[in-house]
Amino acid sequence: MENLLNQHSKLLMEGAIVERLRRDSQLELHPDLLNTPLIYSAEGRQALLALYQEYVDIAVKAGLPILLGTPTWKSNEIRVKASSLPLSINQDAVHFLHSFRESQLEHRHQIKIGGLLGCKNDCYTPQEALSVSEAQAFHAWQIEQLAMGEGIDYLMAATLPNVDEALGIAQAMEQAKLPYIISFVISRDGRVLDGHSLTSAIRYIDENTSLKPMGYMVNCAFPAFINPQHQPKALFTRLIGCQANASSLDHCDLDKAEQLEMDSLSEWGGLMRVLHQQYQIKILGGCCGTNGDHLRELTC
Repeated sequence: MENLLNQHSKLLMEGAIVERLRRDSQLELHPDLLNTPLIYSAEGRQALLALYQEYVDIAVKAGLPILLGTPTWKSNEIRVKASSLPLSINQDAVHFLHSFRESQLEHRHQIKIGGLLGCKNDCYTPQEALSVSEAQAFHAWQIEQLAMGEGIDYLMAATLPNVDEALGIAQAMEQAKLPYIISFVISRDGRVLDGHSLTSAIRYIDENTSLKPMGYMVNCAFPAFINPQHQPKALFTRLIGCQANASSLDHCDLDKAEQLEMDSLSEWGGLMRVLHQQYQIKILGGCCGTNGDHLRELTC
């Protein structure tokens, strides 16, 4: 993974998955595990594979590597064990994505698979987050399950609103001996939702881990929220990616929106290109509200 980052100036990451599936009238997402159980039904697999294939085709056409995340964002130990689904569901999700990659034949080398997880509680409510020690203990089970999956290349914790829980996750990820990425959700002032600056959040985790994250990202926020022109230059030696929302609305407004919210595609693409060209952010992808058009915009 480090060689991949060093060898390429731009890498794609998938666009929205859960939000697009949620709006598919033919599918019903699990109330706790969201899209993970879809891997066990023919209709679910078909829907997931269609989205992954769309994103991979865009990357292949552009000649770029693409990072895909397993559909396991909320499949933590408590939720899995409270369901009637197999305890191996995280490993099964990795195998599902690995099989998809193998089906891509000569293009499979362009695809990297990340074991994806999120915070325990609401990703927009930092006061509900776990302490460092609580997070390390709580997330260890899912991290171990993902790391055991066939074909995993890296781990990623996404949409993290609180630096203490992020550190606990990072310390648990160290034990897996795999490259990993920590991705924060930020407000429009460019700070983690718990109030930490991105610089102080990154420094806190780097100083308290032996195997440091491969890099840090921001996701589930409009690209302008990073406010790169007001950030210390040193931030961009460790901030390597942005998986951005399509809308500039605040999280509280997006969370309550009944319809899909989306700003101008060209404006979104322009802001993402600024992050890439002026601030050397290498990993570019989409979060809520995005689709294949957004990923294609990133290849321009």
